[in-house]
Amino acid sequence: MEYRQLGNSGLRVSVLTLGTMTFGGVGWSSMVGNTGVDGAKRQIGMCLDAGVNLIDTADVYSAGVSEEILGQALGSKRDDVLVATKVRGAMGDGPNDAGLSRHHVVRGCEASLRRLGTDYIDLYQVHEWDGQTPLEETLGALDSLVQSGKVRYVGASNYAAWQLMKALGTADRDGGPRFVSQQIYYSLQARDAEYELVPLSLDQGLGILVWSPLAGGLLSGKYRRSDPNPEGTRRFAGWDEPPVHDEGKLYDTVDVLVEIGESRGASAARIALAYLIGKPGVTSVVVGARTDEQLADNLAAASVTLTADERTRLDDVSAQPLLYPYWHQSANASDRLSAADLSLLGRHL
Repeated sequence: MEYRQLGNSGLRVSVLTLGTMTFGGVGWSSMVGNTGVDGAKRQIGMCLDAGVNLIDTADVYSAGVSEEILGQALGSKRDDVLVATKVRGAMGDGPNDAGLSRHHVVRGCEASLRRLGTDYIDLYQVHEWDGQTPLEETLGALDSLVQSGKVRYVGASNYAAWQLMKALGTADRDGGPRFVSQQIYYSLQARDAEYELVPLSLDQGLGILVWSPLAGGLLSGKYRRSDPNPEGTRRFAGWDEPPVHDEGKLYDTVDVLVEIGESRGASAARIALAYLIGKPGVTSVVVGARTDEQLADNLAAASVTLTADERTRLDDVSAQPLLYPYWHQSANASDRLSAADLSLLGRHL
C-alpha cells in the first residue's frame, strides 16, 4: 500500500480509503448497503490487512447509524486508523438541525464523537456548501473544535472552486484552520473536477479524496449497453447518483475498461480505481462495497499500475471538451502555464 501526504499537512494516508456509506442501511442509505457490525468488523480487518489507514463516514449516512457501527466495529483498534466524518446535512426536523452554523457544527461534532465512541476525529469535513452562514462563523466553529482537541484536521466536500477559494482566503486572513483536503466526485464517467477543482488543489496544496470512483457502480462492468439496468444493483433499486448525461460515452468507457481488465486478468472496477490513483492531485480513493468479495477486488487496485498506453486509451475515451477559458488558454497562453494549469491543459498542447 502506498501512502501519500494529505495536502500540505504532515498526515500520511493510504491511496485507498474505506468508505462506510454501506454501514447501516437506514433510510435513503438502504439502497447502497446494509452492512452490520459483524460485516463491518470483517471489512475493517480486510482493509487493515491491506494497509488502509483511513476510514471515511458521515453523520447523515443511515442517520448516524453508520458512525455507530464504525465505532463498535473498531473497538480497541480505534488508534490504529484515521477516522474522517462530516457535518452539514439535516440530522433532524428543527430549523437548526442542518447547515454550517456554529450551533450545528459544534453540536454535530459532539454527536459524532458519541456515536463513534471516540474523543477525537482525525479529519472533520464540511459536507456541503452553506451559502447562508458566514464563512467566518463556520471556520471559527471548526477552529474551536481543533483548539479543544476534538478535531485534528479539517476538510471540505462538494464545494465549487470559488467557494473553496473563498474559504481558504478567509482562513488565511483570519488565521483560522485551513482545509487540508477536499472530498469530491471524480471518475471516468465524469471528469468535471479536472476543470477547476484539481488545479485548485495542486495550486493550494489540498489533498483530494475521491468519492464514488466507480460512479455508483456504473464503471464496475455490470452495466453494459445490452443490460443498462441489471437486477440487484442500486440503479435497479432507484439510485440515480451520479447523473448520466451521455450514455454512449459511458458505455464506450466501460468497453475500454473491460478490454484492459481482461488483458490483465482484472475487473473493470479495479482498472477504473487504478486510473484514478494515478491522476494528478489525487491522494486517496474512497472505496466501499456491499460484499467482502467486492471489497477484496477494490483493494487489489492498489497494486495495479497502468501503462502509458492504457492511461491514454482511458483518457481519450472519457475525454471532456475544453470549456472557456481553457480552450483559449490552451491556444494563447501555453508559454506560461503552471503545473496546476497543465493538469488540465497538458494533454491538449
